[in-house]
Order: sequence, then structure tokens, then C-alpha cells
Amino acid sequence: MDEAPQDLRGRVLRDLRISVTDRCNFRCRYCMPREAFGEDFPYLPRAGILSFEEITRLAAVFLRLGVQKLRLTGGEPLLRRDLTELVKMLAALPESPDLALTTNGSLLARHATALRAAGLQRLTVSVDSLDPATFAAFTDSRVPLQSVLDGIAAATSAGFRPIKINMVVKRGVNEDDIPEMLARFGGPDFILRFIEYMDVGNTNGWRLDEVVPASEILERAALSGPLAPLSGHYEGEVAQRYRTSTGGEIGVISSVTRPFCSSCTRARLSADGRLYTCLFAEHGFDLRTPLRDGSNDQELLARIHRHWAGRDDRYSELRFRAGTVQRKAEMSLLGG
Repeated sequence: MDEAPQDLRGRVLRDLRISVTDRCNFRCRYCMPREAFGEDFPYLPRAGILSFEEITRLAAVFLRLGVQKLRLTGGEPLLRRDLTELVKMLAALPESPDLALTTNGSLLARHATALRAAGLQRLTVSVDSLDPATFAAFTDSRVPLQSVLDGIAAATSAGFRPIKINMVVKRGVNEDDIPEMLARFGGPDFILRFIEYMDVGNTNGWRLDEVVPASEILERAALSGPLAPLSGHYEGEVAQRYRTSTGGEIGVISSVTRPFCSSCTRARLSADGRLYTCLFAEHGFDLRTPLRDGSNDQELLARIHRHWAGRDDRYSELRFRAGTVQRKAEMSLLGG
């Protein structure tokens, strides 16, 4: 049983994204629009969220099953108090996992050094525009763009290199910002990722005509200089990668126009301890209850093994077929 399980389509379990909170201080239109996530939104109660000890225990079980990469997400993970303590606990696991974190960068300046010292290896920051007005419209937040840029600078000084920068590209909003993003983040200190606007959750009002396809993104990017294709790092990598003329790397994640379901190796653990086997799933598999009811590690491992073995998710491949519209868990609950 202590081996990487394969799902019904032969996909192994290799990556685990761990949401540490469902709260965020941004209200990005593609994730947590303010009209749906207002002041009275019923966030998870403190008792309903996994403790650091519970997260670490489950992470250790997943590592026994062949998971190689752990990524901390949210919500905004740096809103979780004492997050560096969790990083220390995960970094100390005997399997020495590849440990990363995705953040909106708003609180990064005050935490970057401590996160690096705690054992965090890699960092991803979401930046959807370098135009202050567009950034403010995207995030619907009072946090200024400069605070995020200061956080990135602090992270670079702390030793995080290269830092991955995620940009969701939305038609009529920020596709014209691609050249400026390349000028700022196209060098060797960064890995710039362009992400097609996706229909995650149920509240972002997604429309296909607002998607800028990967082919167009690459055409716009190539206007800033030649791009050389790069081979994948590992099976299940979601980005098409290219070397820039300035020695950096970009990638395009094309879940809408070029689905990669057939090679997806990702699982997601929500803040309330549910296992989601697809970003577009509606329901998660409860791990918190058996964890708190006294199940031992081998029993937890067997539960996860069985659940992954029954996985058949391929939402993006089926997105445009008649009758496949479905409700989905919100991305703020289970991480991106």
C-alpha cells in the first residue's frame, strides 16, 4: 500500500496542494468576487480548520504514497497565524519534500526572511498587472501594487530565486500588459507564468469570450523577443515552457484551450481537511473526521489510496460537451 496509487486513467499521485485558510485580503474577480464574498460570508470556524499538527501528519501520509511536492495555498496563506511554524514542521519531515508556497504577495515583505529560514524552498507570487489601476481593479483591494512588488524584492533578498510569477490573463482587462510583465519578470531571477482565465468555482461569471488563448498569449509574448521551447521537468507538468532572450523562463498554462487532464498528478487538501482530486470538483473526500476520530496512519493511507484509485476526473476535457455544466468548490477553499 505504501506506493504511488494510480487512478482509473493511470495517473499517479505526485503533487499535493495544502490550503491553510479559506480567507483572503484580496477580492480578485476570477476567484473571490466581493458580491459573493462580502463581510457576512460564512468562513470556516477556527475549530473546523486543520491544525498544523494535523496538516503535518496528513502530509507525511501523502509522502508515503509517493507525493514529491507540497505547496501551501489559501485563500491567502500568509493570513494564517504563525505559518512559519508549519513550514518548519513540513520541512523537517524525513522525506524532505519539495516545499513551496503561493501568495498574493501583500504580506510577503514582513515574512520572506522567516519563511526562507524555516525551510521554504520555492515561492510563487500572483501579479496580474503592473499597472496600478488595472491591478486595483483585478484585486478589488486597498493593498497597493507597490506592497506586492516590495514583497517580491524582499523575497529575492531572502534568497528565493527564481521566484515564480503567476499572471491570469483576461480579455479586455490585462492582455496588453504582457510586454511590461515580460520586461519586469522575463529575466533569470523569475519564472513568469501566463494562465488562461478559467471557470473555477461558481461565482466569477466566467465567459469563454473573456479567455485569451495560449496561442495568442505566446504571440504577444514573442513580440518582446524570441522564445525557445523548453522540455518538461517532469511528467504532469502543466505549463508549456520557453526560454526568453534575457535568460529567464516563461510558461503558459492552458486549461481551457489545451486541457492537460490526461497527465494531471495533483491532489488538493482543503483547509477543512477534505481531499479534492480536481480543481473543478464539487465535493471533497473527508479526511478530517477519521483523523480526529483516532484513525492511525495506515488507515488514513488506505483511505487516500482507495480514493485516488477511484479517481476519473477530467473536467477540462469535457468542459464544452453538452450537459457537463456542474457546480464546483470555490478555489479559495481548496487552493489554486
